[in-house]
Amino acid sequence: MIKKPIDLLLKESADEGENSLKRTLGPINLILIGIGIIIGAGLFSLTGIAAGQHSGPAVTISFIIAALGCTFAALCYAEFSAMIPVAGSAYTYSYATMGELFAWIIGWDLVLEYSVGAATVAISWSQYLTKFLSWFDLYLPPQLTLSPFETAKAANGDVVSGIINLPAALIVIIVTSIIIRGTKGSALVNAIIVSLKVGVVLVFIAVGWSFINPQNYHPYIPQNTGVWGNYGWSGILRGAGLVFFVFIGFDAVSTAAQEAKNPQRNMPIGIIGSLVVCTILFVIFAHVMTGMANYKEFIGSGAPVAIAIEKTHYQWLSKAIVLAILIGYTSVILVDLLGQSRVFFSMSKDGLLPKVFADVHHKFRTPWKSNIVLCAFIALFAAFVPIRVVGEMTSIGTLLAFVMVCAGVLILRKQQPDVHRPFKTPLVPLVPILGILTCFAMMTFLPGDTWLRLIIWLAIGLVIYFTYGKKNSVLGKASRQ
Repeated sequence: MIKKPIDLLLKESADEGENSLKRTLGPINLILIGIGIIIGAGLFSLTGIAAGQHSGPAVTISFIIAALGCTFAALCYAEFSAMIPVAGSAYTYSYATMGELFAWIIGWDLVLEYSVGAATVAISWSQYLTKFLSWFDLYLPPQLTLSPFETAKAANGDVVSGIINLPAALIVIIVTSIIIRGTKGSALVNAIIVSLKVGVVLVFIAVGWSFINPQNYHPYIPQNTGVWGNYGWSGILRGAGLVFFVFIGFDAVSTAAQEAKNPQRNMPIGIIGSLVVCTILFVIFAHVMTGMANYKEFIGSGAPVAIAIEKTHYQWLSKAIVLAILIGYTSVILVDLLGQSRVFFSMSKDGLLPKVFADVHHKFRTPWKSNIVLCAFIALFAAFVPIRVVGEMTSIGTLLAFVMVCAGVLILRKQQPDVHRPFKTPLVPLVPILGILTCFAMMTFLPGDTWLRLIIWLAIGLVIYFTYGKKNSVLGKASRQ
C-alpha cells in the first residue's frame, strides 16, 4: 500500500512558496482556536442533562473522566502535529502510517466531521438568533428561518411552512469571507469571540458561587436506581460518555499546523493547552451549576443554566447566556470551516481531489477557491436541511478520527522508531491503546442508525476514491512510472 514518506511531508512543511499557506499563528492563537471550538452551546445544555439524568452533582467527575479520555487522543495528536507540521490533521498522519486508502477514508470522514458539523451549528445558531431577537420585539418571518421540511405555528394559530433558513446560510457566508482574507485575521476574530464567551462563563461562575447551597451536593453520588447509567458509578460513566462530546474539537488545532510559527513547539502547546483550559472551566462551571440548584431540577430541561440563574437576583444573565451561545457557535463555525478547507487542501495537493481545492490566493495565501466551494455546499445544507437529519454524525466521525490517530502513533513508533519527534506521546503503547479503547467505547454508545449513515457515507467516499482519487494520486502516478 502506498504511503507518503515522512521526509516528503517535512519538505512540504518547509515550503514557503507562493502556493503554500502563510505561517502566522503563535501558541496563544492555537490555544484560542482550540478553546473557540470546544466551548460551544454544549456546555450550557449537556451539563444539565448529564447531571439530571445520570451523574447528579458528580457530573464534575464525569467531566474529569471524559477529559482523561480526550487527553489520550490529544497526546497522540500532539506527537504527530509536531513531527509532521502539515495541514490535513488525521488525514496526513494516516497517509504516513497506514497508506493512501486509509488516508482517503479518514479524510472523507473528516469531511463529515467539519462540513456537517458546521452546517448543524449554523442551523442551531439561526434558532438562537430568532429567540434572542424576540426579546427585543424583533421577529423574523418563520418562512425565512426554517427549512422547507419544517413548520411553525404563527401568532394567529396558522401553521406556516419554511422556505429557507436564511440566517443559517448567511452566517456560513460571513464566516467564510473572514477565513478567505487570511488565517491571522480569522485568528483575531476568533480571539475576540473566545474572550467574550469565556467572559460570560467566568461571570456565571463568579455570580453563582455566592448562591451555592451545600445541601445540593448531598448525596454527591446519588444511589443507582437499579438501571445501568441512572446514577451511581455507572451513571457517572454514562455522564462521561455524554459530556465527552463537549470536548470534541481540539483536533481542529492540528489542521492549522502548516500555518503555525515554530510548529514543533507550538502545536503541542495549542492542542494540550486548549484541552487543559477547557477542562478546568468545565469542572468549575458544573460544580457551581449543581450547587445553585438541585440536580433533579435539571431533569427534562433544555435550559438548565436558566434554572440555576433563577436562584439568583440576576435574571439578565439569561440573555447573556444566549448571547454567549450565539458567539460560541460563531467561533465553532469558523474553526470547522477552517479545518475542512485545510483537509481538502492537503488531499488536493496529493491528487486525491481536484486541483481547485489546493489553489492559494496570491495575496491572502489561503485556499480561497476551496473555501468558496465548501461555503456554497455547507450554506445550501444549512438553508434547506432540518437539523434533526444530522443527528450524531459529527460525533461518530470525530471519534473515528481519534481512533485512527492513536493507532497511527503505535504503527509509526514500530515502523520508524528513529524519526525525530520534537514531542513524544508518553507511556507508549499504553496511552495510544487507552485512547483507542476509550474512543471506540464512546462510539458504541451511539445509536445503530448513526453507524449505518457512517457506513453509507464511507461507501460513497470509496466510490469517489476508486473512480478519481486512485487514478490521479501523485504518489500513485509516481509508483506506476
